[in-house]
Amino acid sequence: MSLRTRRAAVVAFGAALGGALTGSFATPAFATTTFAEPAARGRDESGAPGRLPLRRAHAHNDYEHTHPLTDALSHGFGSVEADIWLVDGRLLVAHDASGLDPARTLEALYLDPLQRRVRAGHGRVYQGYNLSLQLLVDIKTDGAATYRELSRRLRRYGTLFTSCADGRIRRGAVTAVVSGDRGARGPMAEERLRHAFYDGRLADLGGGAPASFIPLVSDNWSANFGWQGAGPMPATERARLRRIVSGAHAEGRRVRFWATPDRPGPAREAVWRELLSAGVDLLNTDDLSGLEAFLRAEG
Repeated sequence: MSLRTRRAAVVAFGAALGGALTGSFATPAFATTTFAEPAARGRDESGAPGRLPLRRAHAHNDYEHTHPLTDALSHGFGSVEADIWLVDGRLLVAHDASGLDPARTLEALYLDPLQRRVRAGHGRVYQGYNLSLQLLVDIKTDGAATYRELSRRLRRYGTLFTSCADGRIRRGAVTAVVSGDRGARGPMAEERLRHAFYDGRLADLGGGAPASFIPLVSDNWSANFGWQGAGPMPATERARLRRIVSGAHAEGRRVRFWATPDRPGPAREAVWRELLSAGVDLLNTDDLSGLEAFLRAEG
């Protein structure tokens, strides 16, 4: 296979996964609108007409909200994040060890509620909207061991999750992406059938891994950019941001930054606007209502 053919195949894989997440089966470069495409008139869980889901809204540390998952979905978020710890064979959700609670398992907070919601929503998280919700799973314990247990759990939910078999992607109502401890990469790469995908870093761009394995690259905003929203964004940093995004999209990958300013005010909104303008695919926040209001106002 020629280099050009291999590159085309990588982009095609990423386009397929981009379509799995957006419902469009188009390239990530196409997926720059804020909202999901309606498959029919959307309705919320009560059956009342629903608002368009926010495909670019990511709920950072979602489990710290009063009602994990539910609060984010009530604000229309297209991506939620859960930190997991492997403890005595169970996958517990918490930010640090002091917050571990045997009752707060990944199944109880996310997997079972998502399964119930998708069944009630006729195969979709947001009934009437062709969007695959991203579940970003941040591994806090040993990556290899924790991922193997996570893989076993995801398999139990069958077609609920987007899967990849020998590079071929089958879309599910939920797409699991694994972040956190880098040790997960090895066992993930060994699987012929996966129900999860790998969250890369900026250093993975240009590395040759297929987008069917690394559909998303995430990195620390503050470690890569000095601008925090005060005054105009420096031209050199704006150009670098756009190069990163265009390069990722050319490889069929989406882009997210964590550690962006998240205190309400003009600086946060200035950064969010630059991210949207550059085509960054996910905006990271702990402020559900704040990001929802911003994205709906931006249109």
